[in-house]
Amino acid sequence: MDRLEEIALIKAQEQGLELAAFDETVAFAIGASIHARALAENLSLIVDIRTWDRPLFYAATPGTSGDNQHWARRKVYIVQRVNKSSLRAMLENNGERYYPADRGHDPLAYALHGGAFPIKVAGVGTIGALAVSGLKERDDHAVAVEALCDHLGIDRARFAIPKS
Repeated sequence: MDRLEEIALIKAQEQGLELAAFDETVAFAIGASIHARALAENLSLIVDIRTWDRPLFYAATPGTSGDNQHWARRKVYIVQRVNKSSLRAMLENNGERYYPADRGHDPLAYALHGGAFPIKVAGVGTIGALAVSGLKERDDHAVAVEALCDHLGIDRARFAIPKS
């Protein structure tokens, strides 16, 4: 899959993984499912789910460090700033990890790396982000997408990015 095909698939993910509603209970259900999967599959990751004004769920599994929470925060800031997943933002920036300085993105605050996905609510729009950090960036992204698919009852294969 080339870069443009991957961008198109991620756009489809962002449009197709819209929630009917979102609150603390939904955040907990999605976050707990990611945490349980990580423990079952021995994945070292953190999951951070937040609306723009507050965190709603955070968990870490063995093998993570304090750096992971900072990576997640920086990826979430990308979602908030550009209203798209952090992986899509990186791909649309031609794989460059930093925006040009004139765009006002401090590299200490923003990370163009995959793993943060917008939380969209039908009739409302993007209200927050789901971030995963600890794996390779496409794997972080996939864990987030798969958790949303599971929550919505959508077959994961529909939105899966093929392994390279």
